[in-house]
Amino acid sequence: MIWGIGAIWLAAVLALALCLRRGTGTGRRALADAGGSLLRVAPVMMLALPMAAFMAELIPDGWARAWLGPASGASGILIAALAGSALPGGPFVAFPLVLGFLKSGAGPAQMVALISGWAVLGLHRAVTWEIAILGSRFVWLRLSASFALPVLAGLAAQAMLPFFPGAALR
Repeated sequence: MIWGIGAIWLAAVLALALCLRRGTGTGRRALADAGGSLLRVAPVMMLALPMAAFMAELIPDGWARAWLGPASGASGILIAALAGSALPGGPFVAFPLVLGFLKSGAGPAQMVALISGWAVLGLHRAVTWEIAILGSRFVWLRLSASFALPVLAGLAAQAMLPFFPGAALR
């Protein structure tokens, strides 16, 4: 995780250097945009992260292992994909919940399906944004064409688990 954060910081500093190379005005605008974005996102993060952590703690003992555990197989992958498609919110909600599920005994392949369902299908986005902007016929086409992808991702992850020992551990 530290390497990932370091890579993001490095990319940000390099991007700022390129902006400054174009001129101090460009650099100032970039810093102002970044600061404005930070001010808009920080309150959401400060609420979403604790809320997701609290929700993760409310997962009943044994529930994640029984329904989404490694032994749940393809049915657990399908359940996780459907749950992920219905999961509202952004990454500040989804990822801490996945971590909570993993800590409660959910399988890594099932959580790949859940994250994929959230990212690929995203029914909350389809209802609130896509239908209004793109129209219901297009949204039905997109959902129909991509419905199997989260399940296939979970099955592929299941097949690849022997190559990633400790993938379920944080």
